[in-house]
Amino acid sequence: YMSGIVLAGTHSGCGKTTITLGILAALKKKGLTVQSFKAGPDFIDTGLHRLITGRPSRNLDIWMCGEDYVRDCYKSHSLNCDLSIVEGVMGLYDGEFSTARLATLLRLPIILIVDAYGMAESAGAIVNGFIQYSSRLLKDIQDLPNISGVIFNRIASDRHYKRVIDSVRDVPVLGYLPRDLNFEIPHRHLGLTTAEERPFAEENVERLANAVLRHIDMDKVIEKYRNLEARHPIDSGYHPFQNSKVKIAIAYDRAFCFYYEDNLDLLRNEGAEIVTFSLMSDSHLPEDVDAIYIGGGYPELYAEELSKNQSMLEAIHNWADSGKPMYAECGGLMYLSKGIYDFEGNFSRMAGVFPFETEMKRGRAHLGYRDVLLNDDCIKGKKEDKIRGHEFHYSEIKPSVSGLQSSDITTCYSVFDNRGQPLQKEGYKFKNVLASYTHIHFGSNSNIAKSFINFIKETQWKT
Repeated sequence: YMSGIVLAGTHSGCGKTTITLGILAALKKKGLTVQSFKAGPDFIDTGLHRLITGRPSRNLDIWMCGEDYVRDCYKSHSLNCDLSIVEGVMGLYDGEFSTARLATLLRLPIILIVDAYGMAESAGAIVNGFIQYSSRLLKDIQDLPNISGVIFNRIASDRHYKRVIDSVRDVPVLGYLPRDLNFEIPHRHLGLTTAEERPFAEENVERLANAVLRHIDMDKVIEKYRNLEARHPIDSGYHPFQNSKVKIAIAYDRAFCFYYEDNLDLLRNEGAEIVTFSLMSDSHLPEDVDAIYIGGGYPELYAEELSKNQSMLEAIHNWADSGKPMYAECGGLMYLSKGIYDFEGNFSRMAGVFPFETEMKRGRAHLGYRDVLLNDDCIKGKKEDKIRGHEFHYSEIKPSVSGLQSSDITTCYSVFDNRGQPLQKEGYKFKNVLASYTHIHFGSNSNIAKSFINFIKETQWKT
């Protein structure tokens, strides 16, 4: 068995992220080196993990990347730490690519998180049901997921806790977090506030860590699950660039912070040097860069600041117009549009690389996994290549002024949902710029990073 734990919940909102952050903070306070992971495609939780541990957190997504990639990712990043913590997604058994399936793939034990608010002895029935359900749900899997501990959330009192733990059979209760903890991560339309916005003060993290150490038996957790082998330096999987011919500028600030760390590592593997800059506060692009990569984020929240940074808007527009390579996803696509209408209908002008506007839509989330077939050669690969990612956004291209009839703009993505149903074509191309609403995981196709670098080099030769 690999070293580590999966922290899984009975349902979304049961306290997984709070308890995960608390356990990470408690382990760090005990002087342990801990590596965190997140099941599924979520960018925000991985950023919050990183705030606590000081180490990049990794997404483990079987649908996007496949079992071999996920297993290798977990193994390689777990080798030089004392303990690995995987935060699950939704409820333990929810979805075809569930947390239970991930735990089974990695052969990791599960600690089940149960929200005890509003119940007492019924908690035992819930825990028992989750243990029994695995054998019904996963009949074809030999090594069933192993629920080896339980942590309760929102316990009201010592008496409440005693009633809860007395109801649980056949699995150890490792502890709880109290109802009056008063630790909350602010929410907004896409979920939790991002790490880049510093959603919690250090003293709150300290209070959370202390609550975990007081109410959860962390010594038992460490003794039971930690890697007892001596830690030793390992090959990180990529090497520092040496006389690299390709330098990629990554837009990174409070407005743009949704990147898979693996994507950046895979680019470095192919010899890229990564530098960061801010579309909000920098007046010009970094020097001597060969390509620009603008990820997702919350440009609608910072639209006014982005719009006021005229010199950067002009620099990005001129870069695109001169035929230099640029790739943008989701929030990055919004930045490259003519402008953004926020939820109140206020308009902020953007870089105008593409002749359409984007607008925020309340209650109309575009959410789900995406299969992408390339209809043309582009920075992500060759025609007929298949790549995968996901969408999660509340904005849309404004249909009345889409401007997509322009002969300069083409689409090179045929997009399908995870059931194979075709969706609207996208992957908008202008000269050597590609922009899309789909967040592509470069681990979904082993050729993506190589194609990305080769495209940049070919563009250099042509210009």
